[in-house]
Amino acid sequence: MRLQKRGRLLLLLKLIVVLGSLWMLILLSHPKTGWDPTHILGYRWLEYTDADGGPEKVCNCSAILQGEKEALVQAKLLSITREFHKSVRIPNEYYIKATQDCRKFRISRKYISFPLSQEEEDFPLAYSMVVHHKVQNFERLLRAIYTPQNIYCVHVDKKSEASVFSAIRAITSCFPNVFMVSQAVDVVYAAWPRVQADLNCMADLYHANIKWKYFINLCGQDFPLKTNLEIVRLLRSLRGGNSLESEKMSERKKWRVSNVHQIVDGKIQGIGKAKEPPPFNLPILSGNSYIVVNRGYIRSVLEDTRVQALIEWAKDTYSPDEFLWATIQRIPGVPGSTWPNPKYDMTDINAIARLVKWQWHEGPQGSLQAVYPECHGNHVRAICVYGAGDLQWMLEQHHLFANKFDVDTDSIAVYCLEKYLRQKALAELY
Repeated sequence: MRLQKRGRLLLLLKLIVVLGSLWMLILLSHPKTGWDPTHILGYRWLEYTDADGGPEKVCNCSAILQGEKEALVQAKLLSITREFHKSVRIPNEYYIKATQDCRKFRISRKYISFPLSQEEEDFPLAYSMVVHHKVQNFERLLRAIYTPQNIYCVHVDKKSEASVFSAIRAITSCFPNVFMVSQAVDVVYAAWPRVQADLNCMADLYHANIKWKYFINLCGQDFPLKTNLEIVRLLRSLRGGNSLESEKMSERKKWRVSNVHQIVDGKIQGIGKAKEPPPFNLPILSGNSYIVVNRGYIRSVLEDTRVQALIEWAKDTYSPDEFLWATIQRIPGVPGSTWPNPKYDMTDINAIARLVKWQWHEGPQGSLQAVYPECHGNHVRAICVYGAGDLQWMLEQHHLFANKFDVDTDSIAVYCLEKYLRQKALAELY
């Protein structure tokens, strides 16, 4: 009799565990409309643990984020080891296969499937993501910024490898609020198609059924420095303003907008012809590709006749992404804009859009001439590709995102940063 009772008790306990697990899965895969505090019960499923990590888990992320030398030395040694690099690399074919079961993919990769707060649900964001390679970088970026109330447009360069396109299309198909751009272009470095890629996503996002508040554009090698809640709060604090680099163009850059350029054999080059002055005598400002702008700014990009004239004028310039958005930001009447007076000039250091370490502005600790400390990774086109040693300094900055990250250069930097952000996001539930 006692054995029968014990058997029934064990069976009941097993049933409770199974039902509890099913309930958690339901919470994760079928979020309710509107924020519900009962979702907090399922947060442990979203934690990143050592069981989720690859070879990077041997590192002490807490020590790395605190700048402890021993942990940083260990990370550096691993990051330059060929076998370690091979072991952390995820092939494109993995994503194509894993996304055949979207529900399983979302759960196993621990995508956040419900708004973590009412504040976030009430303030949806729109993202443009321009990608041409490194699917693993893209997927980890998407996972880090994904929430169901936001909307994401993904532009894959038309000349990308077939496996890249197939893998990213497979990933986006698993989410109702992530989509491939309606019209992809062949992106050419420093030429107009780089701008057109964002413009096409802007149009798709603006006409989508989600009435988002702010637009942020990313590339595949960006990564957030803030949780979604922190991003929302920083954007609220702008009170409808925009935040992007926009300052007087230096003399050494003026050739970019004073000479006609064309794409020849897949590369941008000058043709020895002077350009006409910009329309409406607009002052051309200097900036970069990365912007944080409100919905009204995007409406102006798509509909304002002055902006449309500027866009047409900019199509045969060199690196138009590094002046177009900055110039639009200073056109009177554009929502969230500032006056073109030099008093309103803003550098990339003061804007919140993107943290970038330029090689010529780096310097040793304590240097009065350096803008930021030396890069702990390597450089590509004079931009720092971050290493684990950059994280402590990086997280002290006010920027929303940083560029560049590369799993092939230092996967530990990405691993520790994504783990830190997820822990912080879940801690904010309380």
